[in-house]
Amino acid sequence: MGVLRSFITIIWRIWFYILLGLPIVVMFPFLIIFTSSERFYPQYFVCARIWAKCILYGMGFIPKKCSSAKLEKGKSYMFVANHTSITDIMLMLAVIDHPFVFLGKVELARIPLFGYFYRRTCILVDRGSQKSRLEAFAEAQRRLRQGNSICIFPEGGVPEDKFIVMAPFKDGAVRLAIDHQIPIVPITFHDNKRRFSYTFLSGSPGIMRAKIHPVVPTKNKTQADKREIKDEVFEVILKELKNPTI
Repeated sequence: MGVLRSFITIIWRIWFYILLGLPIVVMFPFLIIFTSSERFYPQYFVCARIWAKCILYGMGFIPKKCSSAKLEKGKSYMFVANHTSITDIMLMLAVIDHPFVFLGKVELARIPLFGYFYRRTCILVDRGSQKSRLEAFAEAQRRLRQGNSICIFPEGGVPEDKFIVMAPFKDGAVRLAIDHQIPIVPITFHDNKRRFSYTFLSGSPGIMRAKIHPVVPTKNKTQADKREIKDEVFEVILKELKNPTI
């Protein structure tokens, strides 16, 4: 039974990477057009949400959203969530219908086909390079000035085993939010690691819960308040992880 289960899991996980590319192939002409100019980004974002839902439902993952946030159309936000799996990208797109731009790690740009559009639409950062971090921060500033929202996983990557629940948050998301006086939207992902972690022979279909918390305002805040706001956002997500309300 163990061998059979392992074989099924391998096929299932290979299917995930097929699903990464299949919707892109189907929508390819539209994606080429919508990534040709930043003014088409809202249309691209619709395609990205379709892509994400195709993967989630195709893998047997059922998003379950509970939202306490009141998001205003046309307003910029900083979306932040705990990071445990590559499926965090898909779940974020599935549960947030307010267009945003990802700030993500450059390594994902190496994935065939997916990486091509990832490079064209996301803000890429090599966290091992000071120059890359500064360039990514400047690009995020530019996109925010255009009126976009940004999504950042503030742990800077998937936590190592020594962190039981979450790794400490880095400052970037809060710094940007304060600089542009935009609210922060904390989001808790409960099940992504259990459903599809980076351990190859693991995972299973099932519900993926996402709790969208009330916004944390930054209006009239300064960089002197950065640590206090960062700790507040961290505690909101951590509390939900430890004591789920969804």
